[in-house]
Amino acid sequence: MSKFELKLPQMGESVAEATLTNWLKEVGDTIEMDEAIFEIATDKVDSEVPSEVDGVLVEKRFDVDDVIKVGEVVAVIQIEGEVDTPVEESTEKEVEEKPVEVPAAQELETQMASVKESVSTSVPDFSGSDRFYSPLVKNIAKEEGVSMDELEALAGTGKEGRVTKNDIMAYLENRSNGSQVKKEAEATPQAKIEKAEVPSASKETVASKPQGPKVQVGAGDEVIPLTRMGKLIAHHMIESISTSAHVQSFVEVDVTNVVNWRNKVKNTFQQREGEKLTFTPIFMEAVAMALKKYPLMNISLDGDQVIKKKNINLGMAAALPDGNLIVPVIKNADQLNLVGMAKTVNDLADRARNNKLKPDEVKDGTYTVTNVGSFGSVFGTPIINQPQVGILALGAIRKIPSVIETDQGEYIGIRSKMYLSHSYDHRVVNGALGGMFVKAVADYLEAWDINREI
Repeated sequence: MSKFELKLPQMGESVAEATLTNWLKEVGDTIEMDEAIFEIATDKVDSEVPSEVDGVLVEKRFDVDDVIKVGEVVAVIQIEGEVDTPVEESTEKEVEEKPVEVPAAQELETQMASVKESVSTSVPDFSGSDRFYSPLVKNIAKEEGVSMDELEALAGTGKEGRVTKNDIMAYLENRSNGSQVKKEAEATPQAKIEKAEVPSASKETVASKPQGPKVQVGAGDEVIPLTRMGKLIAHHMIESISTSAHVQSFVEVDVTNVVNWRNKVKNTFQQREGEKLTFTPIFMEAVAMALKKYPLMNISLDGDQVIKKKNINLGMAAALPDGNLIVPVIKNADQLNLVGMAKTVNDLADRARNNKLKPDEVKDGTYTVTNVGSFGSVFGTPIINQPQVGILALGAIRKIPSVIETDQGEYIGIRSKMYLSHSYDHRVVNGALGGMFVKAVADYLEAWDINREI
């Protein structure tokens, strides 16, 4: 019987494992080449893993929520047309010749059911938590029977208060010595007092999280649980607001030259390059040039240290079909010409919509751009994508009456205009720098050469 072992593929240089979130096929299902079999998730992105062959799924090596290392066999596929019938016949013959001890089998099933029940009750349910836990921490918690309440009470030493491997291992070591601690606590009254104080501190830590008012569900109301990505986004946004001192600057930009130039060259560009020329790569080019002019916008704050980034990696917020957002990153954006920028933008946007991004393609961003104008918004106040210090929102382009100044005087004309909304971290970016940066983006767009070659 010829079988193909489907392994977890390499998803990026920095990604060594992923969590299996959903099986899309069941054992016995017929599978075509390139058809998705299961879904996986890393800390940054969800993706599907397709089959490399045609065949029938005959074995699943992992269950949902299992952590899988890159290169491990996840599924076994029997290649169609290569079934070894004699093996099945011999197996049936052995079963017929060897009598099955029914009482022993029933006893074994009873034992297995009790084991499964005890294991399932000890496995923590992460779906109700707004706190982020890495796949490694989740796996350790499941294996060691750490409850959700215990995890929530742990004070993480990792970035943004996350629970690290060392945190949970230290907790397990202390917990394993619990009997000794209990004896010591019972030995002295002072120890009893100290022991009583520990839970109250943990409760304060949990209670310190912002809690919204309890929502009453009325008759006919629909309760829709947040998706995994939705929970991560919500947590990330609240964390950003509590971390950075958000300030906004707004600039109105005359993009008439940009609009006229794009209308003139977009058909030629698509025929020559096989790609659509949208406004996004033009804006990305302008932002990259402004970051080169003002490198102190291309930074991160680490405690009391400012990290000035060498590379200009632009995050591009993209809306997904389910309503969530993801931010693929254009690496070294300042080194791309407009053709390269257009191809990169189109490729990332297309793969984001189809859930095909790799984990390395949504990390290491140094500044983010979001297009609120695609939904008709004139301007917005975007939330900074941590650990960056700035984010630019692109408003809708509108034709409006405007005063035009010429050597012969002033007159009213119809111009294409938009607003740029710049949110920046006032801890490290003052109003002058924040304003000059967004003005540099505006100046670059307003000075666009209508005769530019592409």
